[in-house]
Amino acid sequence: MIRAEASIGHNSQAAAELRSFVERIETVEGEIKEKNADKSDIYSEAKSRGYDAATIKKVVALRRKDPAARAEAEALLDAYMTALGMV
Repeated sequence: MIRAEASIGHNSQAAAELRSFVERIETVEGEIKEKNADKSDIYSEAKSRGYDAATIKKVVALRRKDPAARAEAEALLDAYMTALGMV
């Protein structure tokens, strides 16, 4: 690891390595931007066919969770809603 005090000249090996890291990060950020645009297009398509995008987002988030963690969160939500007289 390079210490903050270390000198990185613009022609040094460290500078080349640093440039490589920055360029790789920029490439990934561009790919992420493209994927997010694709995801937005899918939500727009679903909405145009009558589906609720917000609900689809919730379903996607729930599917991403571990089933046990999801069940625990749903039970806690149910308990809180019951305590507040919302159920």
